Amino acid sequence: MGLYEQLQARQAQGNPIRVGVIGAGKFGTMFLSQALRIPGIHVVGVADLRIDVAKSNMVYAGWPAEQIEASSLDAAVQTGATHVGQDAMAMIHHHGVDIIVECTGNPVIAIDHSLAAFAAGKNVISATVEADAVCGAALAAGASRRRDLQSGLW
Repeated sequence: MGLYEQLQARQAQGNPIRVGVIGAGKFGTMFLSQALRIPGIHVVGVADLRIDVAKSNMVYAGWPAEQIEASSLDAAVQTGATHVGQDAMAMIHHHGVDIIVECTGNPVIAIDHSLAAFAAGKNVISATVEADAVCGAALAAGASRRRDLQSGLW
């Protein structure tokens, strides 16, 4: 079974992958425009320092305005809507987020977000190329160590 079929199955089961996106600039908005069209994905939250710009970018990318008005991450999980706020760390640590898509474009902040997500037991999709170029191997090793610790291999 391919990835698309797995996502369709998750959608049919009412068990989507719950995603948190950090940064709704150029890359974040490109991801968000596609996330609307992929079954089995629920963008629970978007964290950006400029909430107004993030929401504007999302509407421009095709998001219905009412979809991005969840009052909290908890409300987003319960209703299937999306919360847009400023607190990336709260989203990283929220029980209703399975995976973090980090697209701030700021390598120092991206590394902080990635390390926090690993500590919270979350996987990370990194779109901040500069962070990957500078310490991608160390981040990958840290993620592997965290996964091994969680599975009892260490």
